[in-house]
Amino acid sequence: MSEPTTLRERLRALETFPRPGLPSFDPAAVPATPHELFTAWLDEAISGGVQAPHATVLSTADVAGEVHARAVILKDVTGAGWWFASQCSGPKGRDLEANPHAAMTFLWPRLGRQVKVTGTAGPADPAASRADFLARPDASRAAGLVNRQSEPLGSLAEYDAAFAAALAAVTADPGLVAPEWTAFVLAPTEVEFWQAPDDGPHIRLLYRETETGWTTTLLWP
Repeated sequence: MSEPTTLRERLRALETFPRPGLPSFDPAAVPATPHELFTAWLDEAISGGVQAPHATVLSTADVAGEVHARAVILKDVTGAGWWFASQCSGPKGRDLEANPHAAMTFLWPRLGRQVKVTGTAGPADPAASRADFLARPDASRAAGLVNRQSEPLGSLAEYDAAFAAALAAVTADPGLVAPEWTAFVLAPTEVEFWQAPDDGPHIRLLYRETETGWTTTLLWP
């Protein structure tokens, strides 16, 4: 058989998930809330050596409905929802202020798993935002203190100078917090769990929030 030559052929030849050995998934034996199942899957991703299992694609939309997506780091999962952090004045913050609807997508190829969290996101209280910022390494705090995310940059030297000044500031004052740093929480209305098998169709299970609690529904692959 000849080697694939076009990009389309090369993409079709790529392996999506490692097989055999993918974990099993029994949708009839799941916990009552998606938070519990997600935490269990995340623990398995961490113990299974999945690279950056806490990385997620956060999708937001502005007031005109234009969608923006970027990778962010998950900070926590609680009964309130899925947590992340950013500048409230940056693109994510501006989108969420105009349109709180958002989604997170997690992909763990080594386990053949994907999770989609859909709901509304908003800022947490100032104490949570402050705590999140102070927990960051000095270099990350300095980057947050520069706070000109996504603005046009004249040169790398310009950023280097701003970063050096910010790093000196946070090093001199360990309690310094970027004033616009914000912890956000995505409160889900739906959470979908997707599991690929060693063979056969994949399994999709949807949790949906109702007035009486969470319901689960199997979805066609």
